[in-house]
Amino acid sequence: MPRCRVNLRTVIFLVILQGAVLALFCSWYVQLTPCDSAPSNAKVHVLLLSSWRSGSSFLGQVFSQHPSVFYLMEPGWHVWTKLQKNGARTLRMAVRDLLRSVFQCDFSVMEAYLPESHNVSSLFMWSHSRALCSPPACPLTPRNQFSNQTLCLQKCDARGLQRVEKACGTYSHVVLKEVRFFQLESLYPLLQDPRLDLRIIHLVRDPRAVMRSREESAKAFVSDNAVVLEQKSIPAAEVQFQVMQEICRSHVRINERAVLKPPPFLKGRYKMVRYEDMARDPLGEINAMYKFVGLEMTEELEEWIYRVTHGKGKGSIKEAFKITSRNAADVSQAWRTALPHNKVRRIQEVCKGAMSLLGYRTVNSEKEQKRLDIDLLVPREPYQFSWLPVKMQQPSSS
Repeated sequence: MPRCRVNLRTVIFLVILQGAVLALFCSWYVQLTPCDSAPSNAKVHVLLLSSWRSGSSFLGQVFSQHPSVFYLMEPGWHVWTKLQKNGARTLRMAVRDLLRSVFQCDFSVMEAYLPESHNVSSLFMWSHSRALCSPPACPLTPRNQFSNQTLCLQKCDARGLQRVEKACGTYSHVVLKEVRFFQLESLYPLLQDPRLDLRIIHLVRDPRAVMRSREESAKAFVSDNAVVLEQKSIPAAEVQFQVMQEICRSHVRINERAVLKPPPFLKGRYKMVRYEDMARDPLGEINAMYKFVGLEMTEELEEWIYRVTHGKGKGSIKEAFKITSRNAADVSQAWRTALPHNKVRRIQEVCKGAMSLLGYRTVNSEKEQKRLDIDLLVPREPYQFSWLPVKMQQPSSS
């Protein structure tokens, strides 16, 4: 019987070749597998992307109070505060990498931006997170109840961030609110990260209303303005208008990038929301956002949303980050009687493109501005754009 002799070098070569082919196949499979095929029990990551004074704090609470959500407000604030002598372009990667870690419940990255001896209270606006006022972070508020920020401030501080990480790991959705991104491209690495199932809700607001709100709290934005304007020397009277121009341009860039020939990995990941639509139909808009990210509305949340959007309050600088009961529709129109017409004209000039794209009509006189019976909001159909994730389009089995 003939004997088959095999060269040892040939065997080694074949084993190495087999391993290389297997590695190549695995890499190819991961790249071709759509993000929507992620396991059903995996976390969903949501970025509430907006700009200052656009109603993002309220939207954040809409998610924060949901029992399935771990919410954190503006983690990028720590980067901009620690490295404030830089400009927004330089800092965008640091903010993005910070968000990547926080989305994965890894808070060790925060160590670079916090005091050496830090507590939970070292996190920006930490008490606005119901999850940080609930077990396992704090025993104060049961998960199915709404948190009280005042009580949370008094009773829920803890040493270190271990409880924060532990709490984050127990929720199905991690939601971060951020106002420090000016290009969608900065987020591409997160959208392509196989460890993240990222959805972006892009909240915009009438620039004239934003301007009026920013004027009420101008001192609070001095540092942020400098970062937005790349530390350029600009006359004080021009700063707010220059900042508004940058904000408006960013909304145009982000929306156009998402709508016009978006990359394949963005499919099912982007939804634009106008604050004014949310003010007019809170439950309808919020239900649509919940559906977009795979959250269920509850009766308790419906009642809470109705209560905080149908009160008598008008909103003020003292309530800048407080979610109090107010009439949302009236608040969205307040700029029309409070903002001088010369400033309205200037904002309309610097934000002309954004107002046209997002569906905000201009006013041509002070009389027209103050006639509240004239609707300045273009019907949403031509401006609304979103892809529902594929797995969200399937009927629920429950």
